[in-house]
Parts: sequence; structure tokens; C-alpha cells
Amino acid sequence: MRTEEVSFYSEGARLAASWRTPDSVDGPVPAIIQGPGWLGLRNANLYVRYHEALTAAGFGVLVFDYRGFGDSEGDRTNVSFRGQLQDLRNGVSYLSGRSDVKPEAIGVFGSGGTGGGNAVLLAAADDRVRAAVSQLPVADGADWLHRMRSEHEWLTFLAMLEEDRRDRAATGKGRLVHPREEIMVPTPERRATTVKADVDDRIPSAISLAAADEILTYRPIDAARDLRTPLMVIAVEGDATTPTDHAQNIYEAAAGPRALVVQRNTTHYAAYDKYWELVTPRIVAWFRAHLVAGDVEIHANPGRLDGIEYLGGNNGS
Repeated sequence: MRTEEVSFYSEGARLAASWRTPDSVDGPVPAIIQGPGWLGLRNANLYVRYHEALTAAGFGVLVFDYRGFGDSEGDRTNVSFRGQLQDLRNGVSYLSGRSDVKPEAIGVFGSGGTGGGNAVLLAAADDRVRAAVSQLPVADGADWLHRMRSEHEWLTFLAMLEEDRRDRAATGKGRLVHPREEIMVPTPERRATTVKADVDDRIPSAISLAAADEILTYRPIDAARDLRTPLMVIAVEGDATTPTDHAQNIYEAAAGPRALVVQRNTTHYAAYDKYWELVTPRIVAWFRAHLVAGDVEIHANPGRLDGIEYLGGNNGS
């Protein structure tokens, strides 16, 4: 896998990106765009195994830091999911303009919370995206934040947001909070895991509480309804971080070719290691089937390309 550090612009902000391609390239390649998950960065080691598999299969992968994150320009205190969707769409425009990319064969891969949700939003918003894989997605931001908290904590949180709205309206300034402690409530597994340890110390530690208002209106489930772009959704059964029913609801709402892969007997973060050797070939096969079908010979076992598949348990549909 070759990696070239590149950049593109989104609404005037220069975004840092990594363009990963096969070791040997003969002509333009089909391409996958990836924006990281909640608070993620493009150079997280977690993503490398997926990129290696995709480039080995003949795809290019563009992974980038959203505005305000990592090496990209932008306000470090502002996390905007509407802005992230703009960043993704501008990334598609950048890929479409590269001479080494097949513009008619662009897909999106998103993993982890809003990473998975953003993949659905992009597929629904941009018809240049011909296939999507959404891993462990958030479907409904308000429900996601609510289920992290007991009811009294939720009501206190809502009151804090309302107070912050009044302050912003009166003074032009709002409260800065730690995104992982005061917006998202980490599970015990998240506090203990080292799966993102290589980038954890580079995430913003103080962002505007206004980001939570955007999460309250964040609804990939609405985008999934009537979505005809081929969509694979990957879930963990009994997921305490991104609820399993969020992934299931997105899958059920999609109107085009679709697949749901459910990983059993694991947890949100442990699944990345436990099942990656099973899940990754299915991701590759999905993009092959829907971006370049007929152009490549598939040697990997693709699993089922439509319907529901369970890993770590009995198959069902």
C-alpha cells in the first residue's frame, strides 16, 4: 500500500488527507472516501487494516481529518456534523477531479458512531457515491445521547443546553466542554480500551457545547429512508456504545441493495480485533460487487451480499 499526504479545501478550510493506493496501479482506480468516527483522526492505526485490504483489492482510499481536527484547518472548538457532511462532499469532488480515480466508481466507508452515520448521510446526499458501508453507526443523535444517561442526568443535561443557548444569545459566547466526558458519556469499556490510544491525546479537549445541539438533530435514520444506494451496515449485538437497534433501523429503512452483518459475543471496541478478519473481506466484497462488478475476479469469500448475516452465532435472515 502506498500513502501520499494530500489536501483539499472545504468551504475555504484546507483539509489534510491521506491518499492510499495499491502498490502497483495500472490506470484509474475505484475509490473509497472515509471521514473518521466520533472524535477520530485519519491516521489512527485502527483504520490501516481496512485500507490495506481495500488497496490490495485494487481500490484507492482517501481518509481525511475533518475541519478543526488533526492536521486540518478550522476552529478547534467547533464540531459541526453539517460541516462534516460538507467536508465529505468536497472530498468526493476532490476525488472526482483526480486523474487516477474512476469518478463513476466512488464509495464511502464510515466506522464508529458518527463515522458510520456520516457514511449514510453522504450516500443519501450525493449521487456520485455509488456504494456505502456503515460500521457501528448512530442513527438518531438525540436517542444516542439520551441512552448514555439515566433520566435525571438527561434532564440535567437538557437544562444545561438550554442555559447555554440563552448565554450564547445574550453574550455571543457559550460554554466549552470536554467532548468525551460532557457530551458523550464513556462506557467502562471506552475508558479501558487502547484501540484508539495512538490518537486519543490529539483529540480536542474543549469544544463548544453547541455541538450537542447539532447531535440532537443528527438523524441518519431519516437519510436512510428510501436510500437506494447499495448499503452494508455492520453492528455489534448488545452494543453499549452505539446501540444495536440504530444499525438495525438504518438497515431496515434502506430501500436499495442492503446487507446487515451482526457480530455476536463481543463488544463495541473488542469487535474491531475479534472479527476484523471476517468483516473486512465482506466490506471489500461489497464494494467490488457494487462499484466494479465485472471488472475484477473475486477470490475472497464475500459472505452474503444481501440480507442479514451473523458472525459468532447462527446465521439468519
